[in-house]
Amino acid sequence: MSDDLPALSTADLPDIDVDLLAAADDDRHPPRILLLYGALRPQSYSRKTVLEAERILQRLGCDTRVFDPSDLPLYDPANASHPKVAELRELAVWSEGMVWSSPEQHGTMTGLMKMQIDWLPLNMGGVRPTQGKTLALMQVSGGSQSFNAVNQMRILGRWMRMVTIPNQSSIPRAFLEYEEGERLPEGPFYRRVVDVMEELVKFTWLVRGRAGYLVDRYSERVESAETLSKRVNTKGM
Repeated sequence: MSDDLPALSTADLPDIDVDLLAAADDDRHPPRILLLYGALRPQSYSRKTVLEAERILQRLGCDTRVFDPSDLPLYDPANASHPKVAELRELAVWSEGMVWSSPEQHGTMTGLMKMQIDWLPLNMGGVRPTQGKTLALMQVSGGSQSFNAVNQMRILGRWMRMVTIPNQSSIPRAFLEYEEGERLPEGPFYRRVVDVMEELVKFTWLVRGRAGYLVDRYSERVESAETLSKRVNTKGM
């Protein structure tokens, strides 16, 4: 155990075997992970869980950023120039993987969580800020264990053309798990968060040097060829 990770058995979390996962031409820079959370209140358990996940990711050699959604405007294309929207989109482009952590509210993710994802376009000036990037999902609940929020975020991850990892975390009665303070104590829910972050890092190393090939689609190649043909034929008229 370390001072910053008192609940972690460091001997049981070895360094990632990058040689086994990375593409041949990977420059081996630290994986870049963006973490989003879905509540603004000071005692937000989704934020606390994101911060716990960030510590684990850093232990596994990642470069991390946590986006603060305070002051993010309601989704409206007219607000696309807002500084918080620009910040979120820049971080999405910068990232190679993401973590989404939301409370479950009325059987679904919070509106704040959904709004952050709504502000991420599928295509932005020729750049696709989410396509081919990895994604890990977590949720916290005030009541019994549920998977409604992570299941719905999984649908969103697929819609955003992300590689959503199989493992996920759901913490029931989060107020009891965090009753001693800011940190998630050692136990099955902490271990699951470690599992999810370890899997995310492995998938990120595996995918990031190959994402361009993995998401190269026949339908888009055909469409690109048709567009080029029309442009050339128009010039010749």
